Amino acid sequence: MEVLRRSSVFAAEIMDAFDRSPTDKELVAQAKALGREFVHARLLRAGLVWNAPERAGPAPGGRLAEVCAVLLRLGDELEMIRPSVYRNVARQLNISLHSESVVTDAFLAVAAQIFAAGITWGKVVSLYLVAAGLAVDCVRQAQPAMVHALVDCLGEFVRKTLATWLRRRGGWTDILKCVISSDPSFCSHWLVATLCSFGRFLKAVFFVLLPDR
Repeated sequence: MEVLRRSSVFAAEIMDAFDRSPTDKELVAQAKALGREFVHARLLRAGLVWNAPERAGPAPGGRLAEVCAVLLRLGDELEMIRPSVYRNVARQLNISLHSESVVTDAFLAVAAQIFAAGITWGKVVSLYLVAAGLAVDCVRQAQPAMVHALVDCLGEFVRKTLATWLRRRGGWTDILKCVISSDPSFCSHWLVATLCSFGRFLKAVFFVLLPDR
């Protein structure tokens, strides 16, 4: 009961931060909260179950729920373009799911390549899709503990690479513009930039395949 109470308080603090200018620490906490929700949604879609004690579902109508819904929606659109890219990710990377260091190193290698040429919301969505794809593979291979490691790894990557960019844009709520923007450069901001990230992803696959694992 105490664990659940602490989780609820923590979730409330995270959601409150969406309504003001967030700190780097809050941006990372939000990234992980969104990661848990994104992974949970993808696992449900695959007919799989993952128990996350610290996971507290976003309040309906709240900013966290709104951001999460947009993240998932953009993820669906991206998957429709290249459905095979984000499935069977572990097999594409030719990695074992029995070693946490191998899984997290592979994820970080892909993440580094995706953002090698800059940061866009399209690439952020791609990052979450890669994490979710690996999470689905881990649960299917009876390695659910790896999902927690992936979420933590996602948060650490956001802290080191994306936090400053997110803070300058006002936080995670900036992604909401991706579904209401009428800016003619929108396609370049979202779709074209994301398509470029496919090349980065495939390049990362090549580099991960090189080491003897």
